[in-house]
Amino acid sequence: MRAAMKSVKRFIILTVIVTLASLSFSCHRRGASSDDETPDTSAYRPESTPATQFERDLKYIRGGHFTYIWIFSRKDGRELTPDDSQALRTNAPKVVDWVTTDEKKKVIAGSNFPIDGPQLAALQKRFNIEDYSVK
Repeated sequence: MRAAMKSVKRFIILTVIVTLASLSFSCHRRGASSDDETPDTSAYRPESTPATQFERDLKYIRGGHFTYIWIFSRKDGRELTPDDSQALRTNAPKVVDWVTTDEKKKVIAGSNFPIDGPQLAALQKRFNIEDYSVK
């Protein structure tokens, strides 16, 4: 009978130890998973917002991954007119994206195709052209 009692005591003690150990591990895992859910921001550096509207507009066009990016402005520095817009669209028909910026004094154009020679010459007579294409 004593042997049976010792065996029951051992069984109870062993059961209590296993139960406490499993509770301890499950609590630890829950804590670890909440730590895993928190992102590691030590290497994260947010991209700064461009300072001017022109820079934001240029960033927008660059985000389109165009091969060619041009900035057109009138030679006299005034605002672009509807006639100017028509001249741009007529002479640069392959431009995909146009963004007017700097209080309507500049337009940024993005395309994956170059402007043909005669059309480029016509645009150069009327506009200042800055090439911001990725080289």
